[in-house]
Amino acid sequence: MIDLNNLNIKIFLDTANLDKIKNLLTNYPFIKGFTTNPSLMHKEGVKNYEEFCKEALNVSSNLPISFEVFSDDLKDMEEEARIIHSWGGNSYVKIPISNTKGNSTSDVISNLTKDGIKINVTAIFTVDQITSILDFFNDATPSIVSVFAGRIADSGIDPIKIMSECSKILKSKKNIELLWASSREVLNIFQAEKTNSQIITIAPEILDKIKFLNKDLNEFSLETVNDFFKDANSAGFNILKKDPQ
Repeated sequence: MIDLNNLNIKIFLDTANLDKIKNLLTNYPFIKGFTTNPSLMHKEGVKNYEEFCKEALNVSSNLPISFEVFSDDLKDMEEEARIIHSWGGNSYVKIPISNTKGNSTSDVISNLTKDGIKINVTAIFTVDQITSILDFFNDATPSIVSVFAGRIADSGIDPIKIMSECSKILKSKKNIELLWASSREVLNIFQAEKTNSQIITIAPEILDKIKFLNKDLNEFSLETVNDFFKDANSAGFNILKKDPQ
């Protein structure tokens, strides 16, 4: 019997919907934190970034939550990070692994973590990217590195090997947690735990499928057949030209 409350890995929710954050904290005690990104905020129609972040901090019960910088200029990126940090709460500032020109954010990582600002380095896809920034973290400052396992899988590459290798490399750092990002299915939770990732962030759509955990597969099969049968009848499909049953 699988019990999500007994897993070693922490499950975060990836959303910019404040109502979902409130509701899920009540109904899903295994949720241990939250992540956001500009795409999610745009989808939810967020207009004022600072107001949204402060409200999210207010409703997230002091669980860790990540907010991303927007600037492409490295100096401005660092300044934005310091402003986000000033909003308080248990926030991590999301810093991309590079800007849009491919310039490394390693100096930004170094400057922020030296000042005790917790960061979440995002949009990582390769082991080399991990090793390139490893020495720029201040060991005294808690940090997260987000490897986009789901998007790696979208490219046809199995992310398990990459995530496992990243986990081994990060063992030398006491205060850096590995996050399995861009999850696609419930199975990813257990795959992530096997790679010794400390965190996985999942979308609400995946959370909706948690109800299928421990479900008898024969029962699941019969339910699926019934769903097909009901939908065919509802659509009025009739190959043999008989009256629908």
